Amino acid sequence: MINSTIPDVTLKTRIRDESLGGPNPFRWKDMPVREEFSGKKVVVFSLPGAFTPTCSNEQCPNYERLYDLFKAAGVDEVYCLSVNDAFVMYQWGKSLGLEKVKLLPDGSGHFTRRMGMLINKDHLGFGMRSWRYAMIVDDNTVTHWFEEPGINDGGSDADPYGETAPEKLLAALTEDSLLPAQAA
Repeated sequence: MINSTIPDVTLKTRIRDESLGGPNPFRWKDMPVREEFSGKKVVVFSLPGAFTPTCSNEQCPNYERLYDLFKAAGVDEVYCLSVNDAFVMYQWGKSLGLEKVKLLPDGSGHFTRRMGMLINKDHLGFGMRSWRYAMIVDDNTVTHWFEEPGINDGGSDADPYGETAPEKLLAALTEDSLLPAQAA
């Protein structure tokens, strides 16, 4: 995955628009991922599903907690991507009290499939979901890749979390900043 270009996918998001009035002032907004990430260094972590235990109790809150350290390390934004729709992602972010990490709904799994990370979790009633992975993307190019072991056993009940922890990505960013400048 290192040095690969991220997929050219448009995600279906919802944004608040007070001009709509009423109890649900949100409108649909297409988000072309490459356009959004162009010229930026971003962290993207993907997980099996909103409201699931590891994702809700550890992974997403840990990225939120360490968000400012990512910013200090030169990251423009931190995104959480899941094969869930925009409505679920909104309610999940609200329930977690997220204020910094941006949630990306990959409801149809198009981005996840093109990343090679779409797995079948039918045995748990989930359908197709994302394997747990994380990456640092610089101007649409993957510079660092982190993936939990066992993707080829995606049908098991295993839900590993460790390789994609935010501390691993922060260590990679810190290591990069300590490398001597390349001679031109």
